Amino acid sequence: MSSVNVSADALAALISGIFKSLGAKVPDAELLADSLVSADLEGVASHGVMLVPMYVQRVQSGSVSLTAEPSVIEDFGGLVGMSAGNGFGQISSQVAVDLAIARAREHGVSVVTVKEAFHFGAAGYWARQFSDVGMVGFAFSNTRPLMPAPGGAERLVGNNPLAIAFPADAGRPVVVDMAMSASAMGKIRLAQGRGEPIPEGWATDADGSPTTSASEAIGGMLQPAAGPKGFGLAVAIELLTGALSGGGVGGAVKPLYGELNKPYNCSHTFIAIDAGRTAGGTGIAGTVNAFSDGIRQSRRAPGVDTVYAPGDLERARRRSNGGRCTLSQEVAGQLNELGRAAGMADDLLLK
Repeated sequence: MSSVNVSADALAALISGIFKSLGAKVPDAELLADSLVSADLEGVASHGVMLVPMYVQRVQSGSVSLTAEPSVIEDFGGLVGMSAGNGFGQISSQVAVDLAIARAREHGVSVVTVKEAFHFGAAGYWARQFSDVGMVGFAFSNTRPLMPAPGGAERLVGNNPLAIAFPADAGRPVVVDMAMSASAMGKIRLAQGRGEPIPEGWATDADGSPTTSASEAIGGMLQPAAGPKGFGLAVAIELLTGALSGGGVGGAVKPLYGELNKPYNCSHTFIAIDAGRTAGGTGIAGTVNAFSDGIRQSRRAPGVDTVYAPGDLERARRRSNGGRCTLSQEVAGQLNELGRAAGMADDLLLK
């Protein structure tokens, strides 16, 4: 399938315009657009603007609210529980991150949970906001069950992403951002849209047999990354988010693309550590920078030009794309159609 290379600014304007036409406040629409376009700029299309049609369907079906106000329901100082009220995950996550930063400055460390939440895009987008202010930041989410236990053939736990960001000198934070499955479901949906097979080890069919068919994988199960290790971490994140927040756990979290009229009901947890207070008050940024430089300068295997520290590859993609995003013709067409329905210029992304 052919692709379209578009301006990130034009793409963000289209996305924010679509959400504003549905009733979103201007800052909320711009936040939604920024979080999604940011993922495409960093080469993570599975968490980018391909999600917009589904987001719109969720709003139109009533399962996601554009006007819900995130609220604090439990407050113990350094530990805060919130409800998103089934509003967009980006909107409640921004409130939660800002609160976590404020409480970490007060207490040294903070934990903010969010229940009754929705998809928040890429976890790293939120973790980086902590490292940008000199803190170590954690962002976690649970999803609907997608993975079986090792040797099992029943969806039990989500692929539950985590992101951890460490501040570093020279504007190069170390950012670990990953889901607990061998691949994100979004990548499988992209492969299905392109009519392409998926690599071995990504997924099984509905009976638990390995498959390279994207369609069978969507109706089947994702494979945990590193087998029992990935499954164990997914279980831990499930409890750290859903259980700790008092929100949905396991099957109480509904399908993201199915049952569009039912709230997704996922949960998020954010943890902030004021790392500037540590190491005798000097903070950890210098140490993080030195250690990550050691990774970059380490001896390379034959045929390898560059060794990346976590977070480097996404920054390199952002620098190299010249402020432009590459979308499939299918996704671009869907966005243009939504833009026209919102009263915007025809074929905005194709100009």
